Amino acid sequence: MDNSSGVGVLDKAALVLGALETGPTTLAGLVAATGLARPTAHRLAVALEHHRLVSRDLQGRFILGPRLGELASAAGEDRLLATAGPVLARLRDITGESAQMFRRQGDYRVCVATAERMSGLRDSVPVGTQLTMTAGSAAQVLLAWEEPDRMQRGLRGSRYSAVALAAVRRRGWAHSVGEREPGVASVSAPVRSPSGKVIAAVSVSGPIERLSRQPGRLHAPAVIAAAERLSEVLRRSGAE
Repeated sequence: MDNSSGVGVLDKAALVLGALETGPTTLAGLVAATGLARPTAHRLAVALEHHRLVSRDLQGRFILGPRLGELASAAGEDRLLATAGPVLARLRDITGESAQMFRRQGDYRVCVATAERMSGLRDSVPVGTQLTMTAGSAAQVLLAWEEPDRMQRGLRGSRYSAVALAAVRRRGWAHSVGEREPGVASVSAPVRSPSGKVIAAVSVSGPIERLSRQPGRLHAPAVIAAAERLSEVLRRSGAE
């Protein structure tokens, strides 16, 4: 099928953005994925970076930029974010703990929605917070269903193991105790696109003294139910 729009530079820019959909990519990776000449791929990636459609991670690799998320939200097309607020608020009310939703961006996970516990000791993660992919139950969920090569790269320097991720895939949820931050425990479950791809993680988090050292026993069913509600919204809408 001919995917040409007749505007060559836009077609090539779309190739670059499409190549970044699977994660951080070097210039050599862009060349291989797009078939573009190296100078052309570099020129387009840098131009897209200028407009914040492309960004860089800490290793200098190209990643999708923040402007894409801003445009999606402004257009009102991000059904997941539009639906997340009420679902997270209900999850907070059921569990009594702060609830969040995370998306992966390169080597980080970003909090894109939250419902804070109203009073008392809580784990506060404001919207926009970037957290490492090397620790925490949400990081485990966002990595557990990746392709094997990406998973192995993600495990480098992480505080969890391949065995732990296998357990996450088997039971459908993850928990962590003092992994991201001393004294904090969390439980997370995956949100899936209509194609089945894990695109976000729903979490509850709070002090270990309330969640215990087995937080999944307390809250996994509620977290899974919240994640499945969001996945169902995406299935009904057909949104990726």
